[in-house]
Amino acid sequence: MVLPHRPGVGFKPQHYAGLTGDPGPVEWVEVHAENYMGDGGRALAQLASLRDRFALSVHGVGLSIGGEGRLDGDHLSRVRRVCERFEPASFSEHLAWSTHEGVYFNDLLPLPYREDTLARTAAHVQEVQEALARPILIENPSVYVTLPASEMDEIDFLTELAARTGCGLLLDVNNVLVSATNRQTDPLDYIDRFPHALVGEIHLGGHAVDADERGAPLLIDDHAHPVAPQVWALLDRTLALAGPQPVLIEWDNDLPDWPTLRAEAARAGAALDRAALDALR
Repeated sequence: MVLPHRPGVGFKPQHYAGLTGDPGPVEWVEVHAENYMGDGGRALAQLASLRDRFALSVHGVGLSIGGEGRLDGDHLSRVRRVCERFEPASFSEHLAWSTHEGVYFNDLLPLPYREDTLARTAAHVQEVQEALARPILIENPSVYVTLPASEMDEIDFLTELAARTGCGLLLDVNNVLVSATNRQTDPLDYIDRFPHALVGEIHLGGHAVDADERGAPLLIDDHAHPVAPQVWALLDRTLALAGPQPVLIEWDNDLPDWPTLRAEAARAGAALDRAALDALR
């Protein structure tokens, strides 16, 4: 099974009854691998039920693919078990690190874009792909500063990572806006230059608006708000360039009721319908 080029949602147990009773436009769901590493219980039973009705994507948040140390073999084995059990259409992880010398940080931290970090990240991606016996998708991060040690552009880094490993890319459009605003760059330029032929999945999510110590806008990728108007506009630009893709609504914190999340998915569906019509003209 492959992910349909239609709307999906990040699944939360609170939405199980609504999703199964009235899915609306939702045709696929995504879950975090780390929430399904147990041996049984309601979580696994619910996911098995969803897997029978919807296409499934599994999203990892703990492999620390960009980290300096070796991958955690036990964690990778647990991820492999989740994928073997549920046979998702897609598996993805982040271009980030979250571990150092055995310490786990509850965050997805940026890495400098250099040849040494590229080589190390490529080796980690290849190790994951060999363990899972499938190509994976790597997601562009949300960042808050430009690391001075970087020697190449983020898009060049991701493109070369895909060339070396055969992985695909996950384009998080909200992350594009967050990073561009915080680094004072142009999000449209990022979307225009992104290698859309490598994209296997698109994410949309919400962010919080704050200000830094100088009073400049600071966006926080919190997945606790509706998708912002600027992100919807960037999605339209993305779909105009790439054509319809699987589009996910992520909402992980301060969860809304199911009708609210379903409405966000419907809006993504409308954007996909417009892109499909434009492609026929």
